[in-house]
Amino acid sequence: MNRLQLQTTLKQWDQHGKYVFSMHELTKLFSNDKPKTLSEAINRHTKEGLIERACRSVYVNTNARSYDRFTLERIAILLRSGYYNYISLESALSEHGVISQIPIDRLTIMTTGRSGVCQTTYGKIEFTHTQRTINTILNGSLKIEGKPLRMATKQTAWRDLKRVGRNTHLVNLDEVDNR
Repeated sequence: MNRLQLQTTLKQWDQHGKYVFSMHELTKLFSNDKPKTLSEAINRHTKEGLIERACRSVYVNTNARSYDRFTLERIAILLRSGYYNYISLESALSEHGVISQIPIDRLTIMTTGRSGVCQTTYGKIEFTHTQRTINTILNGSLKIEGKPLRMATKQTAWRDLKRVGRNTHLVNLDEVDNR
């Protein structure tokens, strides 16, 4: 993959609103390249600033017109591809106005995949495993227009926070009960 091929491909996907790519996706987009050649090209283009490495195996087209404030969520989707994920715990409670502190450097996500913390250039993504059924997840979360990930309701985020044994002293319980 040369510079022009990468720029053309990124521009095409940008027109469709996609600017975050997994290495697996890049391998499919540039299927004519051998793995080692592709890896070297990605490293070279990263150093040139054409594409940014957000974390292991995830790259961001920072020059995209479709680039938005949900980059961390888009990265999370790729890191737990094939699983149900939704914003919960402190991140959801903060967005609902139930806790006064706003998590600045961390996005807390419940996932049917494995737990773990991933450090990206955009902040940390904290994945917490849940065994909830798909119906329970869908009924306890909201699809907010424009956001890539579903958002837990106040009650679901509160339930998740207690279930995983997190600090609950910052939560305004009056707000949790206020629907």
